[in-house]
Amino acid sequence: MTSPRPAAGGGRLLGVAPERLDRWLDGVAQRHGAFTDVRADEAGVLTVTCQDTTTVRLTAPYGWTPGPVPLTAFSAAAKVPQRTAVLLVRRGRWAVGVFDGAELVVSKVDARQVQGRTAAGGWSQQRFARRRGHQTDAVVSHAADTAARVLLPHAGTLAGLAPGGDKGLAAEVLTDPRLRPLADLPRLPALEVGEPTKAVLLETPAQFRAVRVHIVEPTDRG
Repeated sequence: MTSPRPAAGGGRLLGVAPERLDRWLDGVAQRHGAFTDVRADEAGVLTVTCQDTTTVRLTAPYGWTPGPVPLTAFSAAAKVPQRTAVLLVRRGRWAVGVFDGAELVVSKVDARQVQGRTAAGGWSQQRFARRRGHQTDAVVSHAADTAARVLLPHAGTLAGLAPGGDKGLAAEVLTDPRLRPLADLPRLPALEVGEPTKAVLLETPAQFRAVRVHIVEPTDRG
């Protein structure tokens, strides 16, 4: 489960692993009373209302089809392993991978030096800024090459794309014409990660597979 954080307008936002969702909801019912209403809206967001008026809004990372018992259908759909592409980019380093559920199928992590900032001024600073800009462009280009080589062969089987790291750089990588099949995939929420290392890549399923939860308790409405 990801750490709760305040939600705009009240309540808390958190992520719950699909495998833990049923147990987590049982805990909600124990604390706030039986579920008095469960309904899905047109966007697929499931809202559960408890006896004490606590509301829990659940958003699946991938699409799902509501059934006669929507909570059961939602939970079952969230547990189905989906194939996902991950693209992590920061200045000087990038990582890409394809996951089946939480299992990494293929990946590549690479790096290219980008100079740090300088306190120098005048012409030297301008020259440095140009050089740093060229180095950043090279990172984007090389990251696109890696994504094309590693991710594109799986594009037809992917259910979504999870970008992360520097949002601007990740967006630049996806403008590469070769990566159009990836850019057209359903986009999952941006991943919050540090430097794109193999260890960091392996931790990303905890974010992109999580059911997004917005819980509002009676005291949050005061």
